[in-house]
Amino acid sequence: MKFETKHILWLLAACVAIFFVHLDALPVNIMEARNFVTAREILFDDNWLLTTINGDARYQKPPLPTWLTAISASLFGLESLYVLRLPAALLAMFGVYFFYRFISKLTKHSELAFISSLILITSFYFTFAGRNGQWDIFTHGFMMAAIYFLFEFFSTSEKRYRNALLAALFIGLSFMSKGPVSLYALLLPFVIAYGIVFKFRTFQKKWLPFLLLLVVAFVISGWWYWYTYTFDPENVTRITDKETANWTSYNVKPFYYYWSFFIQTGLWTIPAFISLLYPYLKNKVCNKKAYLFSFLWTIIAVILLSIIPEKKQRYLLPVILPLAFNTGFYIEYLFRSFSEMRKVRESGPVFLHFGIVGIVGILFPFVAGYLFWGALGDYLFWYIVLSAATSIVGYFILFSLYYRRIKSAFYATITFTAVILVFGLPTIGILNTNPVQKNMSQLTLWEKNNNIKVYEFSAFTPEFLWFYGDKMENVYLGESKELRPSDDVFGVLVNTQTEKWFLPAFNTYDLKMVDQYDLNPMPLGEKGHNKRLHRYLYVVSPKQ
Repeated sequence: MKFETKHILWLLAACVAIFFVHLDALPVNIMEARNFVTAREILFDDNWLLTTINGDARYQKPPLPTWLTAISASLFGLESLYVLRLPAALLAMFGVYFFYRFISKLTKHSELAFISSLILITSFYFTFAGRNGQWDIFTHGFMMAAIYFLFEFFSTSEKRYRNALLAALFIGLSFMSKGPVSLYALLLPFVIAYGIVFKFRTFQKKWLPFLLLLVVAFVISGWWYWYTYTFDPENVTRITDKETANWTSYNVKPFYYYWSFFIQTGLWTIPAFISLLYPYLKNKVCNKKAYLFSFLWTIIAVILLSIIPEKKQRYLLPVILPLAFNTGFYIEYLFRSFSEMRKVRESGPVFLHFGIVGIVGILFPFVAGYLFWGALGDYLFWYIVLSAATSIVGYFILFSLYYRRIKSAFYATITFTAVILVFGLPTIGILNTNPVQKNMSQLTLWEKNNNIKVYEFSAFTPEFLWFYGDKMENVYLGESKELRPSDDVFGVLVNTQTEKWFLPAFNTYDLKMVDQYDLNPMPLGEKGHNKRLHRYLYVVSPKQ
């Protein structure tokens, strides 16, 4: 069996452990809820093109990830969180495959590609994105495939039209997943870095297929935007104006905000940082030109993201891909040289990195037991299995480190991540200390039993809307814009922040608080309790 085949099979196994096992363990977050609600309304209303959320136009993001989510739900059931997140996990695995193939083709070094791919899979932001039913993993997964075929187009004169068309297809699918995000943050820095390092020496013979690439990519990327603008121009203009304004006025951060980006790899923070020390590593790596390329790709991506005023840490996901490639060079260098490495300034960070992972694994049973012993209850079995697994892997990492078997320590670290997810996620409920945690899945039943329709006061919360299972009307759109229901008796959902507007707005009615709904894992009043995820249910009736 070829090395590449073995590597792909091992990567498949790693993806299953990291992305697919217990995919439904974590609660639905706000970004997922928006996607899931829109997918549900696609299926309920049979409206695949003019997508909606709670009945309102939802054009902020292109619909491809939502279409895939809706297709998965239509095939396997809308009630399963696993099913709704499955397309994202598949796209993560799809992206990893093309990431491996790209590095292997570029460097002719399959082990380097394998190392880099494992680092990518276990990097915090990529792991999270692959287990999360939102847009980011789709746009970057498709773009990674586009980059592979674009590299083939640039580097060889064979199959020019095939490579151009496939690159165009995946660029278009990426654009249809989250607009120009990946084109700007992943593809553009790739093209710049590739042009600096490898040039475009044979490009003059490829103008026609390249023009075809641009035309096809433009058509696939733009047809849905054309459709929405043609058939719903008012909502498109309103949403576009708001989204454009956010780029310069919402979550504005300083230029240097992203410059701790290597921390977002989580487990690989120390190796990722060292891999960025270009003067130190440039003469030690297995392929100098490819290392310069991965370094420039990473840094240019960070610079381009830093230029945009609106910044969020999760926007760094596209940087994780070239950074994993860059970090792979450092780990591959350690594979070759660590056993002979005697200078503390070189070996020290290696001992620190793998030593921390090993010690965490060994100490986990004691720390977790001390913190949660009284709450283990139904989680005792998983705690025992997780503790045994982390201890064994931790001891093995330290043992390998002591004897300078760095390859064994590296693969054990990958195993450590898989162990945490496979045996740790079933215990996630232990963090829930809210005795009154309750979602809105029972609210429709309450409405039927009491023959009372419930409305939302002010802005709806996507997570609550998802659990509610249907659209919900709003009775307050701002000052002097109350929408009085025609019902004599009706229910209104109010959070603690909007009560100050609700009570005077409905002071001509009898108001009775009859229930509360809280998605927070910690009780009201504790630090970290999010008021956005808490609602009181008031019954509103005429004054007697």
